[in-house]
Amino acid sequence: MSDNAAEKTDSQSCEDSIRQGEVAFNTFILSLGTSVLVHLGLGNEAGLGKEEANLPLARHVIDILTMLREKTAGNLEEDEQKLIDQLLFDLRLKFVEACNAHKGEQTETKE
Repeated sequence: MSDNAAEKTDSQSCEDSIRQGEVAFNTFILSLGTSVLVHLGLGNEAGLGKEEANLPLARHVIDILTMLREKTAGNLEEDEQKLIDQLLFDLRLKFVEACNAHKGEQTETKE
């Protein structure tokens, strides 16, 4: 295969992967949710490996999701609205659980 033909094949392959990876609202929201799980130190549950919790960063991404919900109010399809509402509910619960666990760890280390 000539260099020109190989270049076209690589270019086509790149274009195909861009099309396949187009970002839909649901995919974007789920990726932010996964980011929160990683920042909560729950990456292992999401199959991403164990990491130390970064609660301020987790809270920041939850705030971003909340802002997106507020800014898109009335413009989402029913399934998109349900997804963001349920995701925020679940992430907030996990955030509270992580905060409580973190407080428990701090108490144990002080004793």
